[in-house]
Amino acid sequence: MTRTVVESKTKTAILGFDEPFCVIGERINPTGRKKLAAELEAGDFSTVEQDALAQVMAGANILDVNAGVVYNSNPNPNETEPPLMTKLIELVQGLTDVPLCIDSSVPAALEAGLAAAEGRPLLNSVTGEEERLEIVLPLVKKYNVPVVAISNDDTGISEDPDVRFAVAKKIVERAADFGIPAHDIVVDPLVMPIGAMATAGQQVFALVRRLREELGVNTTCGASNISFGLPNRHGINNAFLPMAMAAGMTSAIMNPVALPVTQKKIAEKKAEVEAAGIVLPDGMDDETFVTLFGMGSTKPRAGSEMEAIRAANLLTNNDPHGGEWIKANKAPAAAGTEGRGRGGRAGSRRRRA
Repeated sequence: MTRTVVESKTKTAILGFDEPFCVIGERINPTGRKKLAAELEAGDFSTVEQDALAQVMAGANILDVNAGVVYNSNPNPNETEPPLMTKLIELVQGLTDVPLCIDSSVPAALEAGLAAAEGRPLLNSVTGEEERLEIVLPLVKKYNVPVVAISNDDTGISEDPDVRFAVAKKIVERAADFGIPAHDIVVDPLVMPIGAMATAGQQVFALVRRLREELGVNTTCGASNISFGLPNRHGINNAFLPMAMAAGMTSAIMNPVALPVTQKKIAEKKAEVEAAGIVLPDGMDDETFVTLFGMGSTKPRAGSEMEAIRAANLLTNNDPHGGEWIKANKAPAAAGTEGRGRGGRAGSRRRRA
């Protein structure tokens, strides 16, 4: 069986056909996050620290680290991204022991991340573009790391799944020329938005099966791409991930965290409740309020996609004896009842009258 090993200094994550699904946390990425981009340019890493810890708490097995912020003071990423990548890798390694995925389109930033990373990180990414192959594959060989292979080439991203498979095959074959084994190639077959292409789900499921059966490689994807532009994206993602797992997908780059309910949303809901004539108890805190009205939580927690993944791991026998499912769904003990038996009594025996 194909096994892709990703390691930190002290912990190992394995992608494999007979392994639990591997969640690669995507939140440490300034793309589309103006606030985070501004913080990074100012040397403020507080959001990075929060995102790293929240993702690990939610169940991420690997953390993707992307330093792709374009500085207002210097728009040249070839100069700004390598030192920022080094800083981010060192920072995240100091906070958590989960393995890392070094994510950049700038070759110098990839090498800076590889030099700073402890263990055996995952490199993200190489494509079928000739220039990219000639730059990235030597780095993969030099540092002996696995790499994400994205199924597009010099012609762009094809809507034809056969073309995307051919690009993946080309990357695997070119990697072999450098002495890189197929088990160190993690193919991203490129998930198209179902809102733009009705067959996108069917395409990726068929592609994943082919990649597994014909090339023997592990696979990943940007999980939320499937639901882009549609309402209730979590509902679509929650169905997509177990179906992709059943087809043979072994990992996904995704957000494992359900983001906290904002104060704006709480205020809007309280106004709605008040308008309906509902009187709330004096002193009700925000966490109790959002829980009562099914709004989520004021604190970061595991998202619903993680629940779907854990259930699928259980159903595919990749959660031995249901240990992870039970652990994730075990209600916390009420304050003051720790160590008590049934009914909150101290001890477990019943005393006879």
